[in-house]
Amino acid sequence: FTTDSIARWPLFLPVLLLCSAFIGGCAGSTGGGLKVIRILLLFKQGNRELKRLVHPNAVYSIKLGNRALPERILEAVWGFFSAYALVFIVSMLAIIATGVDDFSAFASVVATLNNLGPGLGVVADNFTSMNPVAKWILIANMLFGRLEVFTLLVLFTPTFWRE
Repeated sequence: FTTDSIARWPLFLPVLLLCSAFIGGCAGSTGGGLKVIRILLLFKQGNRELKRLVHPNAVYSIKLGNRALPERILEAVWGFFSAYALVFIVSMLAIIATGVDDFSAFASVVATLNNLGPGLGVVADNFTSMNPVAKWILIANMLFGRLEVFTLLVLFTPTFWRE
């Protein structure tokens, strides 16, 4: 039994796979990505902001089911999204700085940060062609993807290490 190289697929399929990897799993799953509930809340908040543009004095709450969500939850979702985007951008730029081409850097960061597995470009079949520095960056991305971004970032804050 063997699988076909992802590089031999029609181009839209791997790109679709990479884009859907950003969604990741549902809340509580060990899959990487942003998680379905966070993306849903980001869309709901975007919709609320569009309504506020039309009716600036109206008060809109974001509901999940029949319950209004506290603003603190929405702030946490935006914080996670911002931290996730920052880790993604910094990782991609760092890998590009090691000499990897842009497309392969993008695909490898998506694959590792979202716990996807296969990448595109030079990492379509495996990651052996990556240089050692890029591999260490991708290892860190795998940890960020599996353990969630905030979990690892909190380890780098002085507050965590105080008694």
